[in-house]
Amino acid sequence: MSRPFSTPSLDRRHFLRGSLGAGVAGLLPRVSGADLPAPPSASYEGPNVVIVRFGGGVRRRETIDPEHTYAPYLCKTLAARGTLFRNMMIDQFEDINTSHGEGTLYILTGKYEKFRDVENKFLGSRFEAKVPTVFEYLRKTYAVPDYQTLIINGEDRTQEEFYSFSNHHLFGASFKSETLSLYRYKCWLLEQQIAEGKWKDNQLEKKRKELKKLTSIDYRTAGRVNANEKVREFWARWRHHYGENGFVNPRGDRLLTELTLWSLQHLQPRLLMVNYNDPDYVHWGNMSHYTHGISIIDQGLRQLVDAVDADPFYRDNTIFVVVPDCGRDSNPLVAVPCQHHFNSKSAHEIWALVFGPGVPKNQVIEREVDQTSLAATMGRYMNVPTEFAEGPALEEAIA
Repeated sequence: MSRPFSTPSLDRRHFLRGSLGAGVAGLLPRVSGADLPAPPSASYEGPNVVIVRFGGGVRRRETIDPEHTYAPYLCKTLAARGTLFRNMMIDQFEDINTSHGEGTLYILTGKYEKFRDVENKFLGSRFEAKVPTVFEYLRKTYAVPDYQTLIINGEDRTQEEFYSFSNHHLFGASFKSETLSLYRYKCWLLEQQIAEGKWKDNQLEKKRKELKKLTSIDYRTAGRVNANEKVREFWARWRHHYGENGFVNPRGDRLLTELTLWSLQHLQPRLLMVNYNDPDYVHWGNMSHYTHGISIIDQGLRQLVDAVDADPFYRDNTIFVVVPDCGRDSNPLVAVPCQHHFNSKSAHEIWALVFGPGVPKNQVIEREVDQTSLAATMGRYMNVPTEFAEGPALEEAIA
């Protein structure tokens, strides 16, 4: 195995922001035991939970409407295995944005916030939640290692690599999840190649600068990317199978499916979120990009469910929560179809499907419910307190 990452220097602006946000424990690679919260000792005996972000923003029409769906497995097979909330909404507060990063954090925290990019970039979406994520709730309550709480993230939305913990002073980096993504693999591979002596002299210095730039993207953890040994072993297996050039492994949301399947086999996560996003390619202006992205997620969902059903570790002990990050506009007159940035009513209209042991089957709930209710619902499944989540648990999905 290669050497641990070195810690890039932090300028005062980054240090102060991190100190006020994630806390010093999230910034420094080594702190004394007295500075760290006592780790929980209780083992986790609850169900595994897989959150599938049916992402990139999707409308009900193309997903859960049997007459128009591009996700037939979701709509016609999986829906019968659980409880479908057809009328889930993202609240229409004036300052609530319907987009991918925000929706992801509403799901994970159970609270609406007016998020702003940490660098104040126009259209930036590097956000920091003020209240804990479900990953933090689980890991603060039970002795679950970080590599068994995972975000599987896409290559086009690196900013979502870092939604794994909040800046809440009672939680934060000490209870974060790990992330698997192409970005993480590139970081690991570059560090490994440098340690193996692949480059010399000027080329070596260039690669070291490249690695420092890659690993310093997230100032909240001081560049400690892939620090967990289990994760590093995971990437070593991936390299052995798929090589180094990126031309062999799948791309887009198919890559996320493959990473998730590998994680189920090699890391056995207890809480997992898959951040699908291919429907967002509709921004290129072609409606078929959107519908094809939905079909790709539907195929990936079938693969994940089949893998869980075939694995004794997960079979009969795994709850799926499938939910979009946001909806999409239904205005037929715009030049680029299916947008989500204009706060239209249909951009707030989503749905959720919950299925697994103890969840009522073949049940459709028509009452209006809220996206922020999912965090408390998952908390009930995992028997963890979600005291900062605002949405109430979805009682119809709890036996």
